[in-house]
Amino acid sequence: MSTEGDYDCIVIGAGVQGSFTAYQLAKKKQRTLLLEQFVLPHTRGSSHGQTRIIRKAYDQDYYTVMMEECYRLWAELEEEASIKLVRQTGLLVMGPENSSQYQAVKNTLQKNRVPMVILPPEEFSKHIPNVNLSEGDGALVDTTAGVLFADRALRAVQGQFLKLGGIIKDGQKVSDIKPGALVTVTASGGVYRAKNLVLTAGSWTNGMLSYIGLQLPLKVLKINVCYWKEKVPGSYNVQQRFPAFLQVECPEGKHHIYGLPSNEYPGLMKVCYHAGSETHPDMRDRQSDRSDIDILKRYLTRCFPGLDPEPAVVESCMYTVTPDEDFVLDCHPIHNNIVIGAGFSGHGFKFGPLIGKLLCELSLGEVPSYDLSPFRIRRFPEHLKPSL
Repeated sequence: MSTEGDYDCIVIGAGVQGSFTAYQLAKKKQRTLLLEQFVLPHTRGSSHGQTRIIRKAYDQDYYTVMMEECYRLWAELEEEASIKLVRQTGLLVMGPENSSQYQAVKNTLQKNRVPMVILPPEEFSKHIPNVNLSEGDGALVDTTAGVLFADRALRAVQGQFLKLGGIIKDGQKVSDIKPGALVTVTASGGVYRAKNLVLTAGSWTNGMLSYIGLQLPLKVLKINVCYWKEKVPGSYNVQQRFPAFLQVECPEGKHHIYGLPSNEYPGLMKVCYHAGSETHPDMRDRQSDRSDIDILKRYLTRCFPGLDPEPAVVESCMYTVTPDEDFVLDCHPIHNNIVIGAGFSGHGFKFGPLIGKLLCELSLGEVPSYDLSPFRIRRFPEHLKPSL
């Protein structure tokens, strides 16, 4: 195999996190190669699909704080690429009024002075038609939230990276990584070397880490992305100002349920369960468990009577989940010119522009813009190999 000229940085994985990292490195005048194992575009990972929720509503304060800059960075990309990537719809958050999670979201929004509206139960149906608020549930709206156009965003950031002189090579399955002052990456299309390496390989992260003596406690889950037909067209439509929603702590399941107003498929509303069944990323579609869909059917029958409680379309996505559902943003414990971004746990897409900036900072040896202690590898000491 031929060896190319050396790069300043190689980024492995051209999903949202890797693409934004490569873009940030190119903005810093780094000669950057972005490698992707599949031919682009593809639907095999975690960054495909038309929409994601963008929100500041979190029960952890540090995510709400980080999202402030994320909104600014998304707006910058919109301006640079002359494309609309975010549509403000608001996010309806529902959950047991006295529960710890609902109260934590409410408190975090208030503490950070995020514009929100509290909806008293007696006024709920006036503002949110076609939804049954569970007895004892509170409801609030994060008015800054909305819908992020995911596929469009990925194309936009990759396009800007190329304009900055970056190089994308797809169809490049990595078969070896050798650490050193120059990191050597062997892929199906060639051998590449760089001063720095950033791993943003999504569900394939531990496979990549096995080459450099590290494993992380990452679970790969197959998620059923479900679309449900409106009984009356337009009932939950974005044009009717219907918001995205997040239901925490409902009786149907132990994980939360989220939804986006009908938009990408006319007459269909996207509603998903924030969990799935464990799978191997190369055999995703062998996992046929539909227990999450059963949970959604029961929930929608009870709370969204205007939807047909049988999914019209079911697509697939993967989450790569850490035990605490916080990200991994850190340097390798021994090889500090190898940076790892992983474990985005089904809520990382909206952070893409900021994750890219932070991984770029780590790669260049700069002081990170945020306190990364919640995201360090050392919080998993039992998973570091003895050789480390």
